[in-house]
Amino acid sequence: MNQALSALAREIDLAAPEHEPLRLAFGLACAARVAHLLEDPRAIAGLAVLRRFVAGTAGIDELRSTRAEIETAANHHRGSNSIDGSAHAAVSATYALANALAGRALEAASYAAYATVYAYGGYAVTEPTAFEPEFTWQLDELRRLAQAHQPTPER
Repeated sequence: MNQALSALAREIDLAAPEHEPLRLAFGLACAARVAHLLEDPRAIAGLAVLRRFVAGTAGIDELRSTRAEIETAANHHRGSNSIDGSAHAAVSATYALANALAGRALEAASYAAYATVYAYGGYAVTEPTAFEPEFTWQLDELRRLAQAHQPTPER
């Protein structure tokens, strides 16, 4: 949905295997941005695992088992019968985290944007301009992280 973000991802070849650390870091940034919307204790703990993995203090086995647990949590989230969209925001935030843990950065960004907008109220998701601030932040953040993840030249 964020066309500029998709274009940047193509430009920097975000899907390339060597960019997995960048995908995980960007997914983490998006999920962390909606962390306040997470309700499930497993999701809150899962975000901490992703933070540790990106920082280099958690292993791949922990990341994989957490990913499976959060995917299950997202798929079984109760959702919302409320018109205000608050529980929908929690569902979207949980899906953002699940995608971030799986290295699906653009999907994580999309769900995080929906979570942010749902937090305004369910009505807001039908208004494209409601997404603009989040889309702008995502584009800037991916640019920043891509620059930080570039290898430094040998001297």
